[in-house]
Amino acid sequence: MKPNAMIAVAAAAFVPAFAAAQETTLKLVSAFGETTTYVKHITPWMQKFNAEGKGVLQINFIGGPKAIPTFEVGTSVKNGVVEMAMSTGAFYTNLMPEADFLKLAQISVAEQRRNGAFDYINKVWNQKANMQYLARIVEDTPFHLYLTKRIDKPDLKDLKIRVTPVYRDFFAAMGATLMQTAPGEVYTALERGVVDGYGWPIQGIFDLNWHEKTKFRVDPGFYNAEVSIIMNLESYRKLSPAQRQFLEKQSLALEAGNDVWKRLNEEDTKRQAQAGIQTITFDPATAKKYLDLAYDVAWASAVKASPEHGPQLKKLLSR
Repeated sequence: MKPNAMIAVAAAAFVPAFAAAQETTLKLVSAFGETTTYVKHITPWMQKFNAEGKGVLQINFIGGPKAIPTFEVGTSVKNGVVEMAMSTGAFYTNLMPEADFLKLAQISVAEQRRNGAFDYINKVWNQKANMQYLARIVEDTPFHLYLTKRIDKPDLKDLKIRVTPVYRDFFAAMGATLMQTAPGEVYTALERGVVDGYGWPIQGIFDLNWHEKTKFRVDPGFYNAEVSIIMNLESYRKLSPAQRQFLEKQSLALEAGNDVWKRLNEEDTKRQAQAGIQTITFDPATAKKYLDLAYDVAWASAVKASPEHGPQLKKLLSR
């Protein structure tokens, strides 16, 4: 064989190996159980990601809390145990208080990308949690107060309410006795009267069977459930320009599907009514005071916890 032909054959032999070497697989874990709506929502996206990312990027979904406990997911991303995660900021406030501020956004993630909020979030996430904030995948999903006892005004005195950091300050401001339990213990706590209610998004109580022990939902909803895709910063920076471009494209595609939450939330609202959950509403003036209190208390707490970033995030995320 002529020397040039031998070189050509050798070069061809290395093409598959070279192409394979350019493909990077990213481990992704969910802070939510595998059967929850959030995981079901991103499953088609991960399949599409892997189909279109052959030779570039792949996602290896390693599971939910059975793989990494919910409240350890943020630290696992920060330390590079996994490259990516789907989580809410409320689950990694141990890394930085700002993680919980995203629930207060009153503008869409598309607007956040336009007005500089998204870039500012990444500045903070980079510096304080060693993370790249890739995409917000839940929008238009307010939280609600769910109860086993009726109230006729925003007064939770003498009521025991299960809380997370998301609404702890708000419920405390209404006089509630605050209770903290793991999500898996809420059903039993409701059943035994250990708690009289809890906060949760409009969508999702059926995943946990809490509807069986819930009698009332308070309207209007407040805040905006935040579930996002986060990534270890070093892993992100190691990606080639082509890989980052692909990842950005897929992140935007994931956000483009956020309109689905409006429909799902409407379906769950109807389903709650069918399950016998009654709606408690206030008169317009009282409802406004209720919402004003929710945001005033939360932003005051945010600014106190983060004097440097709280005021700027409030400016960028508020309507």
